[in-house]
Amino acid sequence: MPMDKLLEYGEEMGLSLAAPVLEKFRIYLEELLHWNRSVNLTRITDPEEVVVKHFLDSLTCLRALPLADGERVLDVGSGAGFPGVPLRIVRDIRLVLLDSSRKRVEFLQHLCRELGLADVEVLHGRAEDLGRREGYREAFAVVLARAVASLDVLAEYCLPLTAQGGYFLAQKGPKAEEELAAASGAIGLLGGKLARVERVVLPAGAGERCLILIQKVNGTPPQYPRKAGIPAKRPLGKYS
Repeated sequence: MPMDKLLEYGEEMGLSLAAPVLEKFRIYLEELLHWNRSVNLTRITDPEEVVVKHFLDSLTCLRALPLADGERVLDVGSGAGFPGVPLRIVRDIRLVLLDSSRKRVEFLQHLCRELGLADVEVLHGRAEDLGRREGYREAFAVVLARAVASLDVLAEYCLPLTAQGGYFLAQKGPKAEEELAAASGAIGLLGGKLARVERVVLPAGAGERCLILIQKVNGTPPQYPRKAGIPAKRPLGKYS
């Protein structure tokens, strides 16, 4: 059973997942696979693969950053809710989910209702625009991103939203060091500093991940983020 695997692998990661938590993940799995028939949410449709490659992969963020209850956390480009929703299931964080697709946002709103997570804010929009909005710019203790863009582009999406003293955490694949080297100038320009790089190996042969943790040490200059679409077309890493 997928939830048995989640419990087993979670314990191996040092996570004790109680029955109510496992029930939320069961509902999540059911809703994800149901909605995926009509909305492009994930190419992974085997339940046990979803448990490992989505749920547990999201929870590996806790290896780099424990997340305290009450912290304001933003998940940029949340898609089907990863990594934000699994983290909200196991931690009492104040979560905001951001995605540019209206259909994915509708799924996330439905999912949060089904999971009883009425406190989760789901936003339809782009990070470049949100990064200039009062109440969101430099307002989050933690900003998360998983498989959204290259790190130099992600830095411009996420660091303007990260509070000074807070953290931007990027989930990356095994070539993370190459991206980090290319993005180092952009990270510094936007007020960030590398805090640590944490490598994790997922169970069941699902591969290696790399968590890049950036601390926000200075304010982001007011001209950033640039207008929507510009960071992806002209990454700062190529010009800094």
